[in-house]
Amino acid sequence: MKILFFQSPEKTIYALETNEAYKNNELEKLNWLFGGAVHLEDLKISGEFIGPRKEMITPWSTNAVEISQNMGIKGILRIEAFYPWIEGSSFDPMLQRLYKGLDQEVFAIAKTPDPIQYIEDIHTYNEKEGLALSKEEVAYLEGVSQSLGRPLTDSEVFGFSQVNSEHCRHKIFNGTFILDGEEKSMTLFQLIKATSKANKNGIVSAYSDNVAFVKGPKALQFAPKSSEKADFFEIKEIDTVISLKAETHNFPTTVEPFNGAATGSGGEIRDRMAGGTASIPLAGTAVYMTSYPRSEAGRSWEKDLEERKWLYQSPMDILIKASNGASDFGNKFGQPIICGSLMTFEHNEGELHWGFDKVIMQAGGVGFTAAPYSLKKAPEKSDRIVLMGGDNYRIGMGGSAVSSLNTGELSLSLEMNAIQRSNPEMQKRVSNVIRALAESDDNPIISIHDHGAGGHLNCLSELVENTGGTINLEKLPVGDPTLSAKEIIGNESQERMGLVVKDIHIDKIKKIADRERAPFYNIGQTTGDMQFKFENTQTGEKPVDWSLNHMFGSSPKTVLVDKKANQNFKAPEYNVQDFEQYLTNVLQLEAVACKDWLTNKVDRSVTGRVAKQQTTGELQLPLNNVAVMAMDYSGNKGIATSIGHSPIAALVSPEAGSRLAIAEALTNLIWAPLTDGLKGVSLSANWMWPAKNEGENDRLYRAVESTSDFAIALGINIPTGKDSLSMTQKYPGGQTVKSPGTVIISTVGECSDIKNVISPSLKATSESTLLYIDLSKDEAKLGGSSFAQSLNKIGNEVPNIKDAAYFKSAFATIQDLIKQNKVLAGHDISSGGLITTLLEMCFPNQNTGIDIHTSNLKEKDLIKALFAENPGLVIQVKDAADVSSFLNSQGVSAVEIATVNASGTVQIEGLNKSWEVSVLRDIWYKSSYLLDQQQSGKDLAKDRFDNYKNQPLNFSFPENWKGTYEALSLDPNRKTATGAKAAIIREKGVNGDREMAYSLWLAGFDVKDIHMTDLISGRENLEDVNMIVFVGGFSNSDVLGSAKGWAGAFLYNEKAKNALDNFYARKDTLSLGVCNGCQLMVELNLINPEHEKKAKMLHNDSNKFESAFVNVTIPKNDSVMFGTLSGQRLGVWVAHGEGKFYLPEEKDSYNFGMEYSYGAYPGNPNGSDHNVAGLVSKDGRHLAIMPHIERAIAPWNWPYYPEDLQKEDVSPWITAFINARNWVAEKISH
Repeated sequence: MKILFFQSPEKTIYALETNEAYKNNELEKLNWLFGGAVHLEDLKISGEFIGPRKEMITPWSTNAVEISQNMGIKGILRIEAFYPWIEGSSFDPMLQRLYKGLDQEVFAIAKTPDPIQYIEDIHTYNEKEGLALSKEEVAYLEGVSQSLGRPLTDSEVFGFSQVNSEHCRHKIFNGTFILDGEEKSMTLFQLIKATSKANKNGIVSAYSDNVAFVKGPKALQFAPKSSEKADFFEIKEIDTVISLKAETHNFPTTVEPFNGAATGSGGEIRDRMAGGTASIPLAGTAVYMTSYPRSEAGRSWEKDLEERKWLYQSPMDILIKASNGASDFGNKFGQPIICGSLMTFEHNEGELHWGFDKVIMQAGGVGFTAAPYSLKKAPEKSDRIVLMGGDNYRIGMGGSAVSSLNTGELSLSLEMNAIQRSNPEMQKRVSNVIRALAESDDNPIISIHDHGAGGHLNCLSELVENTGGTINLEKLPVGDPTLSAKEIIGNESQERMGLVVKDIHIDKIKKIADRERAPFYNIGQTTGDMQFKFENTQTGEKPVDWSLNHMFGSSPKTVLVDKKANQNFKAPEYNVQDFEQYLTNVLQLEAVACKDWLTNKVDRSVTGRVAKQQTTGELQLPLNNVAVMAMDYSGNKGIATSIGHSPIAALVSPEAGSRLAIAEALTNLIWAPLTDGLKGVSLSANWMWPAKNEGENDRLYRAVESTSDFAIALGINIPTGKDSLSMTQKYPGGQTVKSPGTVIISTVGECSDIKNVISPSLKATSESTLLYIDLSKDEAKLGGSSFAQSLNKIGNEVPNIKDAAYFKSAFATIQDLIKQNKVLAGHDISSGGLITTLLEMCFPNQNTGIDIHTSNLKEKDLIKALFAENPGLVIQVKDAADVSSFLNSQGVSAVEIATVNASGTVQIEGLNKSWEVSVLRDIWYKSSYLLDQQQSGKDLAKDRFDNYKNQPLNFSFPENWKGTYEALSLDPNRKTATGAKAAIIREKGVNGDREMAYSLWLAGFDVKDIHMTDLISGRENLEDVNMIVFVGGFSNSDVLGSAKGWAGAFLYNEKAKNALDNFYARKDTLSLGVCNGCQLMVELNLINPEHEKKAKMLHNDSNKFESAFVNVTIPKNDSVMFGTLSGQRLGVWVAHGEGKFYLPEEKDSYNFGMEYSYGAYPGNPNGSDHNVAGLVSKDGRHLAIMPHIERAIAPWNWPYYPEDLQKEDVSPWITAFINARNWVAEKISH
């Protein structure tokens, strides 16, 4: 074994572990792969470097090694990058370390696999390993040991602790509560389940699977005819079910935020993949709650709270890194995050301390599958057990048990042992196999489960829980040769799925997996004897060999005894003369302030099916209430989702807090027209609570009971959820900080018309009126509000929903108004109160203002009236008298709260003061700017802050544009071939394939799905197609440079290279590269091969992923696709990390196909030379662009679109694809 060193021009050292001696041609390949890095002959490199911990092989290494294998370089085991240490710079000790010199031992770990241990003293082993077993469970295991006549193995005791942890078994939710001496008749879980019994509505599956399924609409599935080979796309009508799921990953995110949040997102996505017998995740949501980040000194609500010596990471670090991690997973996997929430909070009252020191990181999402695949089947004896995904590493050992304890309770080493490792690109490959089976007519999966907490032990035992099974230990893939048997079967390495299938279907699934480059392992079989066994058939060792009844055990029922604790919080004191200062403070609280720093780095367009995400208006500010995904590319049906929570109000009244959380989620959802109204809504309730502290079990019970009662009264159900009940952080000095008990509500409902979803952005309509509708039927109360929080108070009176029937009726009435097209804009009232709602409706436009008529309000105390967070709605309507009359007829009260003006000012009656909207908007934006400095750097964060309000979207469409299917002779229901053939080219990790294929297909192409494995193997050679498109995404996770690995697969595989060369030698061909595909075309020099100096694609100037809907201009050009679009100014999505065009030749030597309309950041999101967004070849046949035109084909894809054209079918971007189709049709007709 030898370590080779390569040094890049930037002095980065690549250390490569190999068991081969390489010749010059292989060293030249490596030199190309490492971007011109020179091979160093030295066996030892002096100097100080920052690199990964040697015991953790990084996902970067996994991808780099695979790239080398795909280039035909054999024998490489590991590649890692080491960066020169600069004095004063920082690194993350959870993931990295400082190396003083690099030598042949840089990856060496002086460890051999531990042998199986037989545990004689389970009590001592439990304490030593931090397994969180109770005394009763230890006694139970001792009894099992006696009945078996042998000591249990370390794997069996460890496995029992994971499978039966609070995290996995929800002992508190299934426990008996005795409160104030009275035993409650129902468990928490029974209270939640009661909602589905009372209101089954459209539930298909609840509580029994990885996700909840509710009945969905019919949809047009667009997929290849078959998946084990390259094939053409077709449409097919299917019946669907819709999935909903939300998971928290609080402990791992507290300890190591990036990977904790990333793997939290990945695990939740896998849950939606594992629903039924195969399910498709569509879109994600994210919630972050931390203590105060202290992004600026002297803020009134922070300055009197002494900053703690944080256990692991500061709140600022957690906010940035956790949101980076969750965003990165979605960006690379190809799931848009379209909805979310943010909250920061700390409070001291007397000797008690609250704060989100143990953070909340929730990942959620929606998806769907074909209705026949919504329920799992029962495995039978001799079925095969299959594993797909990555290798086993020493990752997250004991994560489920550690997550069940309060942070700070165990030793640092045990808690760090639960650190996760994220590899979204691997999960994408596995997901593509699941997607293929979910889209097939004969899905062979019997049962499917994801790997999460407890690793193989949990996943595989659940797969075989009704049959028993034997797993062949030696068939499990091992990425770290030092792992013991316990570590192999118990680690929580991510991105893996377990399946049960019939033996006869193994070959077909493996063929699909091989094509997708998804690792596939046939690891065991079901036995029918209820025995669960891991056996090494080569050595005869059996680290686990016992009955499933022993493993799932008969853990004693948890009994929770508590009494009501009286906690009185001081009310805020205020003076109406200080209104302006109060408003300034409230607008800067992270929960209220602009969330642009979160949305500008997360993909919100991938799939091409995003109908409503966070941003709205000409300034594209993240203010939307609800998120919506289209069910397919051509219909009107969609999936709507939203989020709600109210943890500060819940400190005062857990009952009110629960109702307010549901109310907020529903007042966010209401803006999407729902097929079945409120009856068609289902909820996920995720509980984060500092249980087992005095008074908290009582508060938890009251909160759950209130949630159940309110949901039942509203006629809705809660078919899914999760609990994380160890939300306490303990500090070495003895201080205990409790996270406020929190329920986060996520919603799902079928949207009847994705083109009619209401945004908060006010329409520039003269004489329009804003109506305020209170849904609480309660007095205005300041308790639990952002206003109180800004004064370091909580308050003693919080608003409530006094009349559930009224709330339900008002919801239905507003839905009716939306469906009658009488609502121009609308927004809910939550964080920041009514004044914030009204201002936020003005913010997305440059010159919109309002005059606020407070005299119409019942509450005459202006502070209460404007800052109370009583649930309610504000709607903009054209004819206030007509709408008010309709509302009154339905028994719903409304008052005229404001009128719209075009002066850009806000006037508040009763205060005799006015403000410029632009000034208040900058105050509201400031916290985002301060946080953005931590990720974009001070200069670019300042540029964004200075320019966001000066770069409004405006468009120049073609003259007499008519974007209907009929006008453009398009048929979205086409079942016949046209003869004009195009192909999308995929590599592992790309994620923009379906929307691109559909854009080509709608324009009239017959579209073939071709994977790089098809080209490398010679199964495909591109001779039968006239157009190819290299699609967007993250091939090989962009390791070693964007599209570098993809380019290597073309350059160093003879059949793939010949296919490409022959295609470009023909005169009857076109090509397009978008995003990752653009990077590939530039890397392969396909646009300007005549240039001496090659163009390059570089990292964005911000050094981060950029996601935005931006203005682009099509300059005069003669390209096939864009020629007819010359002179137009349109809107388009960007979503990339390395999108900067570096163009070293004279400007005139390039043909520009697309330019960013604004030269300054963020209008030019990456700093490209000459503001270029796309290049065209000399002959106009080949086009490389960074923006995603294929994600802006429909008007509903655009978050801001000309009002009079919104109901049309397609945007002008379809013209580019029609032009290509016409050109090809003409070529093949001759």
